Amino acid sequence: MILIKNFLTEFKEFAFRGNVLDLAAGIVNGAAFTTIITSLVENISILVVGILTGGHDISALSVTIGSAKLAYGFFYKLLLTF
Repeated sequence: MILIKNFLTEFKEFAFRGNVLDLAAGIVNGAAFTTIITSLVENISILVVGILTGGHDISALSVTIGSAKLAYGFFYKLLLTF
């Protein structure tokens, strides 16, 4: 019982230091920012690239080599998202 109490006390001291709370806030903000960027790329950037390429969806671009399919358009889409 004493061991658990000491562990909880030490963990509480560690968790409420500024660095841990900053890290938690950074993770939450990063997740929200990822959603915004994904939406921006999928709903605006990809459409603009599609207009510039004559209405083609770049994520569907691929080349077949033998039995393998190289989906380089999907890579370009992920690169824009990054």
